[in-house]
Amino acid sequence: MKNVFILGGTGLLGYHTTQELLNRGYHVSTVSLPPMPAAELLPSDVECHLGNINEMSDDQVLDLLKGKDMFVYAAGEDERVVPDAPAAHYFYKANVLPTQRMARLARVAGVKRFVLYGSYFAHFAEKWTDLDLKSEAYPRTRLLQEQVAFLEGEGQMDVMSLRLPYIFGLMPGRVPLWKMFLPQIQGKDFVPVLGGGTAMVTVKQVAQATVGALEHGKHGGKYAISDTNMKHAEFFQMIADVLGQKDTVIQAVPIEQMKPAMAQLDSQTAEAGKEHGIHLATTADIQSRDAYIDPNDTMPILKYEKDDVKAAIIETIKACLATDKN
Repeated sequence: MKNVFILGGTGLLGYHTTQELLNRGYHVSTVSLPPMPAAELLPSDVECHLGNINEMSDDQVLDLLKGKDMFVYAAGEDERVVPDAPAAHYFYKANVLPTQRMARLARVAGVKRFVLYGSYFAHFAEKWTDLDLKSEAYPRTRLLQEQVAFLEGEGQMDVMSLRLPYIFGLMPGRVPLWKMFLPQIQGKDFVPVLGGGTAMVTVKQVAQATVGALEHGKHGGKYAISDTNMKHAEFFQMIADVLGQKDTVIQAVPIEQMKPAMAQLDSQTAEAGKEHGIHLATTADIQSRDAYIDPNDTMPILKYEKDDVKAAIIETIKACLATDKN
């Protein structure tokens, strides 16, 4: 059980998972979208194919999966994409259908262990029933993505989902996605935030948890991983500090002060024919709560280790700034 196929091995999470697997003696192969983000990104013993697996025939995919014991699905779209309406159809096509196909083909090819990178919004859609997150396009389709993967594996292939929160860390050749946060703070004297918080991990921990799920996970396991739980105000303050904005005031404000404006943005988005995977008004509800996860729920099972999340945040934001200077 040492041959692992990673879909998306040159992405941030796939790259770190590849490194972790290699360090533990696994053989790794991958298919990733071109171009390669950096020359000689992966060691020569990694079998790397560049291409769109969704455009390959079933026979081509089965050939790639021949002799593979495990599959890591490190691909797909997240909630930061704002597609044409209806968003549910977009995320269904982008995440659910490709996952179902890959899980089916993996099972046919004889793969025995399959790990899906999911979202902690699926976790809170189940936990916070009063918000009805299951009707929002992104959590709704993330839950469905898990279920179709579980059902495709039923009885023949163990399928596990990692429900991922905020993730920090770097890799060669890619600009961190957190760069999108900077304009909310750069040059501002006052930055309002909502009073809730979020769970956070590092890329190293995602890689360790992935190997843990491959080695120790149970079929149908939905593992919401975490290391550090942090208020949004503290997170934004860390960004302001890295920016050198010592006089910027980061202040938590009541939801009533921000939700109407976010609902108005939802209306403007709809008028433009677009739709968020989670409506901004609902995002306000989420960000006013503590989207916290107890690390002890999954750390002992998946055997990932504590890490310095705050140092990873600082490193990530500094890397975002460095791209502005280049």
